[in-house]
Amino acid sequence: YTADPAPMVYGDTLYLYVTHDEDELLNDFYTMYDWHCFSTKDMVNWTNHGKIFSLDDISWAEDRAWAPQCVERNGKFYLYCPVHKKDGGMAIAVGVSESPTGPFKDLGYPLVDEGDWNYIDPTVFIDDDGQAYIYWGNPKLYYSKLNDDMISLNGDIQVTDLSHGFAPNEEESKYTEGPRIHKRNNKYYMLYASHGVPEKLSYSVRDSPTGPWTWGGVIMDQGNGTAFTNHPGLIEVKGRSFLFYHNQKNVSGGGYSRSTAVEEFTWNADGSIPFIKSTDNGV
Repeated sequence: YTADPAPMVYGDTLYLYVTHDEDELLNDFYTMYDWHCFSTKDMVNWTNHGKIFSLDDISWAEDRAWAPQCVERNGKFYLYCPVHKKDGGMAIAVGVSESPTGPFKDLGYPLVDEGDWNYIDPTVFIDDDGQAYIYWGNPKLYYSKLNDDMISLNGDIQVTDLSHGFAPNEEESKYTEGPRIHKRNNKYYMLYASHGVPEKLSYSVRDSPTGPWTWGGVIMDQGNGTAFTNHPGLIEVKGRSFLFYHNQKNVSGGGYSRSTAVEEFTWNADGSIPFIKSTDNGV
């Protein structure tokens, strides 16, 4: 079982980084120890690269190998992963590799660690001017600039509260978790899981990577086999646009046994993201 998809295009290949729900649950909760990678050149034929990073590689972590994202800079690949620390709380680890499929080596310390249980689901973005940003959080969206080394923060941690103010009512614009930032035509799109549990997928948009964000709308609703959580991964590759997400349609699937899916879509003429249905085949 795989979930929390984070696609990355490098060269002529799309790499997909996912979490891994174990077949057997412990304590009726997410049982997740490692991260896996798949790749494709045509969105049809996929290569399974297996486990590329795990809790065993992070000496200071003990549990919760949750939603990652990988980015490339200057020939190195940086895998940002939320984990549960041995002494309590969630923090963000970074694995570094010379290859998009690993092996990844942990820094030996957390990049972000405030002793906060809400520090999860990092998304990282390098703007056209070379400035990198990292965003994360539940139930608020935190962010910071990154230095060029991609493994240290540049300035203080900021917070953008996406829980109100951008839609006709608060409930319709409620940020929950799982952010994914995407830039297109000089607009910044922040996709995220919304509306609490069960989660929808929504987005907000702005002409700056730091907001303030304007409500865009719901892009995927509950239903047709979606899990009670969801996680967006928008990517444009070879002139086509895709939304990755997860559902519970695999054999014996459920809220803690999820499966990655993808839908192709076409942007609206005004630059907005359309409502995207979770289909039966999911690919």
